[in-house]
Amino acid sequence: MNFNLQPSLANDLICIVPLRQYDFEVLYQVASDPLLWEQHPNKDRYRPEVFQNFFTGAMESGGAFLVKDKLTGEIIGSSRYYDWDAQKKVVAIGYTFISRNYWGKGYNMALKKLMLDHAFQYADKVIFHIGAHNIRSQKAISNLNAVKIGEEPIAYFGEPEKMNFVYEISKVNW
Repeated sequence: MNFNLQPSLANDLICIVPLRQYDFEVLYQVASDPLLWEQHPNKDRYRPEVFQNFFTGAMESGGAFLVKDKLTGEIIGSSRYYDWDAQKKVVAIGYTFISRNYWGKGYNMALKKLMLDHAFQYADKVIFHIGAHNIRSQKAISNLNAVKIGEEPIAYFGEPEKMNFVYEISKVNW
């Protein structure tokens, strides 16, 4: 069974669809908020030229999504699967951002649960790389009972290495 890295999925709050090249402008409207990135390793991602690099990496990943509010259809963010290792049955989920209008309302949790449920049809472990200073994301991932398994420098697509914490959720614990 092959892991479909870009399915269209939905739950009560959100739907995710494969990210397409023509989605740049609508997604940038969400990403252009500087406060989204204040704890992120790349704090300049709200700038168009920096976001363009992020978007190029998303398109090249083959696993990126546009996240929509299921009720309104509003574009609220993005996430992706990456680094799928079929032999080890491990995939990473990350590069996630959600509009501040949707913070604290269960949308990030709904997104992660949707992606984890799909991933665990194929993978035995899911990895998350979270910036060492991104306390907000560290708290969010701990709400999913992820376990911190390490710290390592990670080079996001087209960017220099930054220290990240590595978290894991295993299928048996999900």
